[in-house]
Amino acid sequence: MIISRRDAIKMGMAAGAALSIPSVLRAQTEPADARTVRMVMTGSLNAVDPYFSTANITYNHAYAIYDTLFDQDSNNMPQSQMVGKWGVSDDKKTYTFELRDGLGWHDGTPVTAADCVASIRRWGQNTSSAGPLAMERIEDISKKDDKTFAIVLKKPLGLLIEIMATSSIFVMREQNASLPPTEQVTANIGSGPFKFNHALAKPGASFTYDRNEQYVPRSEPPSGAAGGKVVKVDRVIWENIADQQTALAALQAGEVDFVQEPAPDFYPVIDSDPNLELQVLNKGGLDMFLRMNALQKPFDNVKARQAMLHLIDQESFSHAAMPDPRYVGTVTSRWGNTSLYTNDENTGWYKKGGDPEKAKQLFKEAGYAGEKVVILQPTDIAWSNNASQLLAATLRKIGVNAELAPSDSGALRTRRENKGPVENGGWSIFITNDSDSNLGNPIGSSYLDPVGEK
Repeated sequence: MIISRRDAIKMGMAAGAALSIPSVLRAQTEPADARTVRMVMTGSLNAVDPYFSTANITYNHAYAIYDTLFDQDSNNMPQSQMVGKWGVSDDKKTYTFELRDGLGWHDGTPVTAADCVASIRRWGQNTSSAGPLAMERIEDISKKDDKTFAIVLKKPLGLLIEIMATSSIFVMREQNASLPPTEQVTANIGSGPFKFNHALAKPGASFTYDRNEQYVPRSEPPSGAAGGKVVKVDRVIWENIADQQTALAALQAGEVDFVQEPAPDFYPVIDSDPNLELQVLNKGGLDMFLRMNALQKPFDNVKARQAMLHLIDQESFSHAAMPDPRYVGTVTSRWGNTSLYTNDENTGWYKKGGDPEKAKQLFKEAGYAGEKVVILQPTDIAWSNNASQLLAATLRKIGVNAELAPSDSGALRTRRENKGPVENGGWSIFITNDSDSNLGNPIGSSYLDPVGEK
């Protein structure tokens, strides 16, 4: 299983700044082909199976080509998607689900209950979701007929539907979902609103998605990841442009229509261009934090991990990652800033400006002996690239032997799989983020449920 941005297996974590990273799009203009949208997404699409990697770009790909059994609306409430109707037995142990009409795979075959059963079982093996938690309570998952399946519980689990909605159970064909969890599904055949265009796929350059003309959206209005998914264009092309300046130039020239995360240094240019518009799509923002490899020195010692919590100056890191003060803030609650669970318990460690002397003391108590600390630095993600450089400088100031390992985000995700020491190609820290709303989901966020390999 790839260690991904939502995967908390045997790692440490330190709280960090909250960012609202705007996307930029062309305003009040039409592309050359008004029915085609060209987008520059963040990172490269190296893994296409959302049960194999939960990188943001993999999830965006999955939401394009797959559909889900349930999902969350804009109020974080669970809503049916592929399920037409469902019910629960009087003893609260048997849930029966019936698929809605009109569901078909991109290859022309119908979606069946057997596909759903296999997909739920695959989800149940995915340690970066709440699937294993649910599977502990599940006695059986079975097909009743082509459109109906049932989940039988060992004992009642009142949160079952919420768990299924918050964890995004992407439904795959039975033959694909039945692959071992360590083997990536590469077929890219779903039942969602877009079809993956295999003929036009250019790995490393671009990926093309065509409107699924046979897709039948739900009748409800769209809300969050739920409701009717009505496609209003014929084609979407994801252009892989790693250089931020090149991406902005392409946007200004009308060669692309959308850039997911433009470099903050370019915000003044974007603001001054009447044909471009900055939009914050994630209203709750992203919580930026450090992931530490707790298998290897020095972070196999809890005091070294605690040292990082005291070392970080949130305001400085916010400024490095996002110089525009309109889009930054601090976060101290383990549950983020905007969830129902947000509170000020266990936040006494926070100190404006950080506490480098406390951090230095804790490293000493951890027995730090000059071991190299390797920081993975994604050069194609501006905010993380800048914050990684500041982190290295901050560690060096307190006597830590910090070294940057620059690469693009695809290579970074590959290196994260290495659990060995840094001298064997391993790593010590990388900086990542998660949606603030995810931290309000204690049953579906792996950051809050670090299950480990066992």
